[in-house]
Amino acid sequence: MRLKLELTFPGELKDEPIIWYLCNHFKLIFNIVEASFSTEVGWAILILEGEDGELEKACDYLRSKKVIIERTERIT
Repeated sequence: MRLKLELTFPGELKDEPIIWYLCNHFKLIFNIVEASFSTEVGWAILILEGEDGELEKACDYLRSKKVIIERTERIT
């Protein structure tokens, strides 16, 4: 399955390697479509591809870090 996620990162996460963690701890292929980060806030549009369970774990991880998942879209 492939998911397109729109994410908002709070400023307090600016020094944490959130996207690196996704890449290295879940069996996912991902593409950063667009992103912008500052010291106050960041946002990114990612396309993640993988098994349903891995995608669910990745989304749970993002939520646990207080990353806001603004929109989720399944793509084919």
